[in-house]
Amino acid sequence: MLVLVCAGFLAHRHWPVIEAGAGRLAHADRGWLLVAAVATLATWACSALAQQGAVPEPLPAGRLVVVQFAAASANHVLPSGLGAGAVNLRFLTRCGLTLTRSATALAVKACAGTVVRACLIGGLALACPGALRPPRLTASAWTVAGWTAVAVVAAVVAALLAGPLRRLLRRVLLDVRAVHELPARAAALWGGSFAFAALHATVVVTVAQAVGLPLSPARVALAYLVASSAAVLLPTPGGLGSLDAALALALTLAGAPGAAAASTVLGYRLLTVWFPLLPGLVALGVLIRRRVL
Repeated sequence: MLVLVCAGFLAHRHWPVIEAGAGRLAHADRGWLLVAAVATLATWACSALAQQGAVPEPLPAGRLVVVQFAAASANHVLPSGLGAGAVNLRFLTRCGLTLTRSATALAVKACAGTVVRACLIGGLALACPGALRPPRLTASAWTVAGWTAVAVVAAVVAALLAGPLRRLLRRVLLDVRAVHELPARAAALWGGSFAFAALHATVVVTVAQAVGLPLSPARVALAYLVASSAAVLLPTPGGLGSLDAALALALTLAGAPGAAAASTVLGYRLLTVWFPLLPGLVALGVLIRRRVL
C-alpha cells in the first residue's frame, strides 16, 4: 500500500508529463503497436512452453496456454507473483503431480527465468557499453554496501542449510536433473524462458518505436530488463507502481524525453496488463467452473 500511495503521489506530481505521454501514445504508429500486440499474445505461449519444460510429464497444451493467460491476470491482483504461482500450482496438481513436485516445478521455471534474464542483461550491457553505470558513492558507502551484501549472502546460505529448505533444494535439484535428462524438456524450459523475457522486452521496444523514442532498441531492452528486475524488490500486484516508476526512470536516465518515456511505459502496461486483465479474469472463472483449477 505504501508503494501504491507513493506511486499515486508521483503520478499527481508529474501529471503534465503523463498527460503528454498519453497524447503522444494516441498518435503513435499503428503498425508498431500491432507488432507489440502480437508479441504480447506470444508471451503466454512462451510461458506455457517454459512450464511444460519444467516437468517431465506431458501437460495438456491447450489448457496450459489458457492457464498462463488466466495466471497473468491473477498475478495483477495479488502481490509478488503469488497469483500466477497459485494458479499454476493448482493446475499442476490437477494434472496429477503431487503438491511438492508442483511447487518444485514452479521453482525450476523461476530459476530458469532468473538465469536467462541475467544473461540477457549481461549480453545487452556488453553490446551497449556505458549504458549501465554504477552509482557514485563514497568509499564508506561502498564499504557499507559490501558488508550488507555479505550479510545477505550469509543469511541466505544459513537458511538453505536449514533442514526444510535443504530438503526443498535437494528436491529442486533432482527435478532439474530429471528435466535435463530429456532434451526436449530442457529445450522447452530454456527456450520458453528466453523467449518470454525477450518478447516482453520486444513489446517495450516496439512501443518505443511507435512513439518515436530516441533510443536504440538495445538500450530500451536493457532499460526494461534492469527496471523489471529491480521492481521485483517491491512486491506490488503486477509491479503496479514499482515497475512503472522504475521503467520510466531507466528510460529517462538513458536519455529519453520525459513525455516519450511516459508514453512508452503507458503503452507497455496497457498491452500487457490493462487490456488482458478482464478477459483473463473471465478465463480464470471459466477454468475454475470446469474444474481445470
